[in-house]
Amino acid sequence: MDRIDEILTDAKDAMTVSRVYGEPYEKNGVTLIPAAAIMGGVGTGEGEGTDESTGRGGGYGMRARPVGAYKIDGEKVTWIPAVDTSRIVLTGQIVGIVALLVLRSIFKRKG
Repeated sequence: MDRIDEILTDAKDAMTVSRVYGEPYEKNGVTLIPAAAIMGGVGTGEGEGTDESTGRGGGYGMRARPVGAYKIDGEKVTWIPAVDTSRIVLTGQIVGIVALLVLRSIFKRKG
């Protein structure tokens, strides 16, 4: 059980607020605080067999992606969203493929 507790502790330590908000960056009186979206999961297992065999297992995974930054300029705080160009391109490709499939089915019916 010690290993499973260790995995859970490691996962909890990995998914902290310091992973969501990065270190502030200050230049010329303007401060930027980067922010990220964090997702994670934990899985563990344990078992015992009738022939005195035992089994254990576990692990965790985490994914982080930038979502933007807070800009602090004097008394004014603004949110600057991050642009994920790869997601925009992928969405455009999916829309294009769906449009081609729809057009193909329309032309097949007419022809």
